[in-house]
Amino acid sequence: MPRDLNSAASEPVPLPVIDRAIRATPYRWRDPASIPERRWVYGHQLLRGAVTVVVAPGATGKTALMIGTALALVSGRPLLGKTVWGGPKTVWLWNLEDSGEELARGLQAAALHWDIGPDALDRDDGSRLFVDSGLDGAELKVAREMPGGARINGPVVSALVEQLKTNAIDVLIVDPFVSSHAVSENDNNAIDMVAKQWARVATQTGCAIVLVHHARKLAGAEVSAETARGASSLIAAARSVLTLNRMSDEEAPRFGIEGEDRRRYFRVYDDKNNRAPPADRSDWYRLHSVSLGNGSDGGDSLPVVVPWSPPDAFDGVDVSHLRAVQERLSAGEYRKDVQARSWAGEAVAEVLKLNLTKKVDKARASSLLRTWEANGAIVVEMRDDERRRPKAFYAVGHWAEDGVAPPAISGVEQG
Repeated sequence: MPRDLNSAASEPVPLPVIDRAIRATPYRWRDPASIPERRWVYGHQLLRGAVTVVVAPGATGKTALMIGTALALVSGRPLLGKTVWGGPKTVWLWNLEDSGEELARGLQAAALHWDIGPDALDRDDGSRLFVDSGLDGAELKVAREMPGGARINGPVVSALVEQLKTNAIDVLIVDPFVSSHAVSENDNNAIDMVAKQWARVATQTGCAIVLVHHARKLAGAEVSAETARGASSLIAAARSVLTLNRMSDEEAPRFGIEGEDRRRYFRVYDDKNNRAPPADRSDWYRLHSVSLGNGSDGGDSLPVVVPWSPPDAFDGVDVSHLRAVQERLSAGEYRKDVQARSWAGEAVAEVLKLNLTKKVDKARASSLLRTWEANGAIVVEMRDDERRRPKAFYAVGHWAEDGVAPPAISGVEQG
């Protein structure tokens, strides 16, 4: 017999039991100086009691970056350019897709490069570094699909919290996030439940939790917080989202990097941070090969992440160079268009002894011209060329004066 929808709608629906009455809480005015500071652990990326998500495409260097971060934390040294607040920390590196032996290779290679010995791992009550591998049997499933829907795996979460507290873990790194649960990664409700559970674990233990996550396949497009694979609720629940991008084909010639060597370079950008000001630039890193010396010809070679800075177009450039370029622009006819036969980059090349047939030198000249135009040292004027067609030419704006440095927007553009 078909269900009577009208009668069903009239049936009373039981309401959930409310533990306490809902009442608005008046705000209690506080002295700003009495409010505790945020408990940063590592730079302004890792915060106690909060979840950070790292989003990266495959084979970028994320595992090497996590290993470098772990060693920086346990040693208390700013190996990758980030401050370790309050001295050495205790770290639990839980990798769910590499074997313990492979993790040992990466850790020992990084330790060799940074001259870190076993003493760095010691603390009064045990070790500062804990490492577990999913391939070696240390599985981690904080949630599962059940007949009635996705459910948190209570015993696993309880055991995890107990271990974090017992070992006084400051930072837990889980790599990758997708292997830490067994629910549909495209189900927003299920992933929201898992992400909120990780946030509760961080809050309960005072631990900074890092969840390493894959980006969608983007066919070479830029990785951002929005391009994380699966449900968006993971990104919404995170307090900080770091994105990794390999050096692009367009960036490489600007930095003087040739061929496939660009694949060794990547940048990290804090694309979402609810607890710190937005980052104004990316941090660049390079993958440096280190041999373990465990066999013939040096044995296994492993990638180790080291900080790297793109070349600055203004290195060695002072006011006298700008003045000399301005004098050439004033005396001649120099076009803004880099494809023009009388491109203004030729004036820059004459002054700085650059070879414009080299991509890196051409990129440097372009960057200097853009900077000087932006700060008014040179300006664009529309004039007729030899064929009486209007074209953009460079002219002098504010003349550079001896002993007075020009306004600087120093450095080539960075991602």
